[in-house]
Amino acid sequence: MMLEHQSMVFSIALRVVTDRGVAEEVAQDVFLELHAQLPELESPEHVLFWLRRVTTHRSIDALRRRKSRPETPMDWNELPEIPDTSAAEDDEGLSSRLQQLVASLPAIPRSVVVLRYQEEMSPEQIAAALQMPVATVKSHLQRSLRLLREKAARSAPRQKPWVGPLERQAQ
Repeated sequence: MMLEHQSMVFSIALRVVTDRGVAEEVAQDVFLELHAQLPELESPEHVLFWLRRVTTHRSIDALRRRKSRPETPMDWNELPEIPDTSAAEDDEGLSSRLQQLVASLPAIPRSVVVLRYQEEMSPEQIAAALQMPVATVKSHLQRSLRLLREKAARSAPRQKPWVGPLERQAQ
């Protein structure tokens, strides 16, 4: 069962905590808890629901614990430079940029966005998994999407406005 669900559990944890080591710890804790709870879980669907819920909660708990400890600043000069070699890589850049924007959201809204758009859960399923009203889930989604759009617009590279042929003649 662990092999079947390990990538989903790790993926949810990584999207919420944004740190590979912490995500691995969360996934390990989730599977240890699953082992203890397995007799209580009635069906494969119940196991999947339980894993998503517990992974999200454990990830949020890990974020809270991490915030209570001071972080060491990252030396951005140590990161290798990645050359821009083709237009096909633009999709990867966009995906990476989107992941960074989602990672900048607070823990609970980030969890809601990850469960909705990565795990493709309905607002009703998310509400049940996170034990909150459906209206709250929808509010988190709307606010998060608006915030992501604003952040994306602010961080987008500035391009020169397009000047059509008539405007060029007037210059």
